[in-house]
Amino acid sequence: MTSNIASINELNGRSREIFQHIVDSFLSTGSPMGSKTLSKLMSKPLSPASIRNIMADMESSGLLYSMHKSAGRLPTELGLRMFVSGLLEVGRLGEEERKIIDKQCAGTGRSVDSMLKEAISTLSGLSGCAGMVLAPKTETSLKHVEFVNLSSGRALVVIVTEDGIVENRIIDVPVGLPPSVLNEASKYLNSRLNGYTIEEAKSRITKELKNHKAELDELAKNVVEKGLATWTDSNDDESSLIVHGQSNLLEDVKAVEDIEKIRSIFDALDTKKHLIKLLDLANRAEGTQIFIGAENSLFDISGCSMITAPYKNSREQIIGAIGVIGPSRMNYSRIIPLVDYTSKLLGRLIG
Repeated sequence: MTSNIASINELNGRSREIFQHIVDSFLSTGSPMGSKTLSKLMSKPLSPASIRNIMADMESSGLLYSMHKSAGRLPTELGLRMFVSGLLEVGRLGEEERKIIDKQCAGTGRSVDSMLKEAISTLSGLSGCAGMVLAPKTETSLKHVEFVNLSSGRALVVIVTEDGIVENRIIDVPVGLPPSVLNEASKYLNSRLNGYTIEEAKSRITKELKNHKAELDELAKNVVEKGLATWTDSNDDESSLIVHGQSNLLEDVKAVEDIEKIRSIFDALDTKKHLIKLLDLANRAEGTQIFIGAENSLFDISGCSMITAPYKNSREQIIGAIGVIGPSRMNYSRIIPLVDYTSKLLGRLIG
């Protein structure tokens, strides 16, 4: 990335202005820009012939390309990376967008899973891209479980993990279940789960229940099983990826050069293990990360970009990442602060 920024500094004022106009036009319309149009936009008079010479130099440097000889120029993936790294002015998140994200994500008593789904649904809607999130891994050791009687037929399950995540779920229990049974279920679990992962705790408790049925009333057993099963919906303990808003990518076919590239985006969304690896890359660095086209070996789809940011738990440990995937001509200046703010909000809510 350093070499790209150095290249920006090497561009003189006229070249930089021409390059800026070409990229701005591409991000807005997806269309190439020719020398005659550029000559009318320049801050100081410059002939179309001079502009063509400058564009030819930038094409030789790999920053621009043309569909055919007489066509205008478009930025290459290298050019887009250079623009994002050194010329892009990131906008500020609007107050209205901030309120929408806060309202959708900050529901009282929501589970981590529902918060994540609301976050990417909102992010997808505001960005017009497909949103995705890497959920926290479920192999974290448990610290405490509590069953709280709410009303007839319902109970609140509060689960606290050792890394500080608090998960609340509402479960159904038999009508008329004595509160004492819920208390006994809490005591039973807490005496056996401390330091174990959810899967380990479930396995251990299930085995004990089979061997010592007399230890726990049948109703308490149901509460225990329902509470844990409701909290851990995944069939494995690997990182889970939630994707939302693929249909947004079809709203503007001009976003990429042809429908085949849109299909390639959908193929990328289906290859979840590669997306998880990409989001994991975001976990190794602070702040927002941007992947453009084939510059990353894990994301070799021309015409696509991905913006991600990690989120942290209460101990400032990175536990997941959230982001969007869309066409390379996405509105970076608007989407970057959207992703950044949503990731920080998730960290505060989960923490």
